[in-house]
Order: sequence, then structure tokens, then C-alpha cells
Amino acid sequence: MLDKVRLLRARGHDVLDLGGGEPDFDTPRHVSTAAVAAIGMGRTHYTPSRGEPELLTAIAEKLAKDNGILVDASTDVIATPSAKHALFSALLAVLDPGDEVIVPTPSWVSYSAMAGLVGARASSAPLSATNGFRLDPEILERALSSRTRAVLVNTPNNPTGRVLEEEEVAALVSFADRHDLFIISDEIYEKISYVDRPHVSPASLPGGAERTLTVNGFSKAYAMTGWRLGYVAGPTEVVSDLLKVQQHTVGCAGSFIQVGGIAALTGAQSPVSEMTAEYSARRDFVVDALNKMPGISCTHPDGALYVFPKILDTDLGDASEFAGWLLDAARVAVTPGSAFGPGGEGHVRLSFANSREVLTEAMFRMSAALNSARRRPPASPPVADDPGPS
Repeated sequence: MLDKVRLLRARGHDVLDLGGGEPDFDTPRHVSTAAVAAIGMGRTHYTPSRGEPELLTAIAEKLAKDNGILVDASTDVIATPSAKHALFSALLAVLDPGDEVIVPTPSWVSYSAMAGLVGARASSAPLSATNGFRLDPEILERALSSRTRAVLVNTPNNPTGRVLEEEEVAALVSFADRHDLFIISDEIYEKISYVDRPHVSPASLPGGAERTLTVNGFSKAYAMTGWRLGYVAGPTEVVSDLLKVQQHTVGCAGSFIQVGGIAALTGAQSPVSEMTAEYSARRDFVVDALNKMPGISCTHPDGALYVFPKILDTDLGDASEFAGWLLDAARVAVTPGSAFGPGGEGHVRLSFANSREVLTEAMFRMSAALNSARRRPPASPPVADDPGPS
């Protein structure tokens, strides 16, 4: 799809890309100012592999205040060059070749690829749209095998936008405890939530802290995708293994980038709430527009930057076929739900991390194309030549 988007744009076509997942806002000014000042002061050298102590302390304080997770900043936290690297390091630390990690799907496409890179395998636990993609313990049990070592969850979820409820997280912790599994909790969209219920981290619940690696970062909440800064926190002995991965791969996160992270966590949080309020308004607009289109049904996501509408009633094929048709017919690019694993077929993912102007035009084009397709009479089946009497 991305290759086709680039090709169409190279040929002069106006293509609206709703397939990405990057905030369209600039990084908050106070964060950028702090990092630039750090460069001017010569903070351009290696830092400890674990991270700058001030940043580690800020992360530990954030985890305690926002998530109810108590960690020692000096032993239980690592600042990483992106949450993505933190996830990969976590999988490398807890999985051996041939092991399995359970991944509830639909899920971000990199999870299964990362598991494969460390010689392990992602075992899908397909969730269902019929119950709002709830995390049912029975689904986890069906995905369990003798090689299972961990469960990887993402809340708020990419692509569904689902925020796990406390009872679901508690059931996950209980499942992991019964089977002596690690939990890797990807919470990168934590701050982008539209529901009143609190974000619940597995490590905050009884029995969760000693088996959970919590991964988070700055890309989504603070519009810092290009900065590549994340972190992982968890039990001391596991984090020690993760530190070896960091030491022998990337060394450390960027020095002045870590200063930006300190400013993000300790400075004004109003930019985060302002961005989230704008995302919420865009979410409502897109969901309302989609539900007025023939054959489309879409629920309001709890969080993250995406809607995940059902498209099978359009009679325009499966998710990949629909996405291809939409690109050709409306010059709007979306991501097929099938890309996110079992449970995603019959859906497409649209990102509302775009300006209102782009979203308005995209919804207009989609509506026009779908209404035109609905009015078009079906092709008549070919009539065979009359062979005459036999």
C-alpha cells in the first residue's frame, strides 16, 4: 500500500494517507528548548547505558504517580532509544529460541516480527469485534503451549483503540501467575485516552509487579516520534538482563534527547491534554462520518489514534481488496485490518492524527466513492454461446 501511495504521488495524484500513526503536532516548545539548550551546553556525549539519573528518577516518579508502579530508579528502569527498542530488548531478555509469546490480536505488526527476530514465535490469541475486542482469559488459555514464556499486551490498543478494563488486566495477571509467565505491557498510547475509567497497568496489581515489564515512551503523548526515546521498567533481575542488551547494541539513548525527556515529564502537561482533546474531536467527527457511509460501521475507540471500522458489508471484498479499491476510487490510503493478525479481517484502520482539513476531505471522498459503488448496478454474468442441440 505504501509503495502504491508513493507511486501515485510521484505521478501527480493527490493521495490522502490515513494509514500512518504519527501525531501531526509539533513537539511541545519547552521540550525542544531544553534539548537545544543541552546541545549548547555541550551535553552531546555518552550517558550511562541505563540513562541519565535525572531522567530515570523522573520516569520512576511518573510511574508511581500515574500508574501505581513502584520501582527503584537506579536498578529497575532503563531509558531506551525508542519504546520499540525497549520492546525488542524485553523479548530478547525473556525469550529463548523456540519459545512462544502470546499476543492478543489484532495487534501492532512489529510484535510478531520482533518475536521472530529473537528466534521465538508469536502465538495469536484472536479477539472478537462482537464483544468489543475484550481480553477473555479463555482466549489466552487456548493460545497457551508448553513453550509459552510471556504474554504481550497493548493498552490502549493499536489498531482497535481498546483500553483494557481493570477486571481484564486482573484476569491477565492471574493467568500469568498460574502459568508462571512474564507480562510485557506496551503502554505507549497511555496518555491518549477518551474514556473516564483509569488506565490500569498490570504491574500495579497484586502479583503483577514481579513478572511485568512495563514499556512506554514519549513518541505519542508528547509528539516526539523523531526523538526516539522510550523506557522499560520491571523486576531488578530482568532489567539487569535488558541492560546487557542495551550495553551491547545501542549503548545509550541520545544525551540531549534524554534532557528533552526530562523536560517532557517534569514540565507542563497541558500540551498533552490539549492534543488529546483535539484528537477526541477528530475521533468523533470521523466515527460519525463513517457511520453515515453505506456498508460501514464504526464504534468509538477508547484511546490511541485510530478507528477500526467494519467494512465487509460494503461488498467490496476483504480488507486488502477494500483498501486497494479505496485507494483507486477515492485516493485515500488506509491499512487493511488483516495486517494486524487474526481478528483484524473485515476491518481497516484509519488514523485521525491528521488535520481536520485532511480528515474532512478524506471522509468526503470515501463517502462519494462508496455511494457511487452502491448505485452502480452489478455486472451481468457472462452468457455462454448457445451450443445448439446436442
